[in-house]
Amino acid sequence: LDDAPVFAVDEDAAARLEGFEVVRGWIRGAGPETVEVDEDGVRFAVTLGTGHKTGLYLDQRENRVRIAGLAAGRDVLDAFCYTAGFAGHALRGGARRAVCIESSPEAIAAARRNLALNGLAARAEIQAVNVFDELRRLERAGARFGVIVLDPPPFARSRSAIPAASRGYKEINLRALRILEPGGHLLTFSCSHHVSNSLFEDICREAAADAHVRPRVVAHLTQSPDHPVLLNVPETHYLKGLHLQLP
Repeated sequence: LDDAPVFAVDEDAAARLEGFEVVRGWIRGAGPETVEVDEDGVRFAVTLGTGHKTGLYLDQRENRVRIAGLAAGRDVLDAFCYTAGFAGHALRGGARRAVCIESSPEAIAAARRNLALNGLAARAEIQAVNVFDELRRLERAGARFGVIVLDPPPFARSRSAIPAASRGYKEINLRALRILEPGGHLLTFSCSHHVSNSLFEDICREAAADAHVRPRVVAHLTQSPDHPVLLNVPETHYLKGLHLQLP
């Protein structure tokens, strides 16, 4: 990698907080505007500098790969789907269909491109909706899914936002557990570093109690190893998740 081109996308808020200059673009060498990433056999077209981060959340790589082994023959709901990363792996793993819900029109367009790139579009439904509203609608409609992914944007960007964020996380997990079929899998995440592991588990526990279900914890999930956690910098452990399964 010594001679590999490097593309950087700095966040304005982080730059202001830490006092460094914002850089967006090629900082070493140059490359194409759009690159194609192969992630364990699933391809993603990434337009550099658009979308969030550099256009693909590499911190979820191992968790996306995990879903392929759970999805065969099941209906999958990819909520806050962004560019359909989880749905792509689920469909490649043999899911019967994937329903992708997302509020961003730009992300929806990228999701359609990625699923088409992999020849998976025929088994996918992509909807531009408010995810909170759609989860409620799915519950009212009696929908059932064998695998559900909840990968929302950060609900708590500051400590003062934790109470509202907790209510939001509880709401989406409650709705998801109510539409998860027996034996089904829920992969639920929080990328808000202000929301601790213990708080996130408490929220999910309360949601399960209100949904009158007793899921088992299959695994505790976190960011991929190339996003290291520094013991003395707790903010680096920002992604936490649970893989839950109903009886």
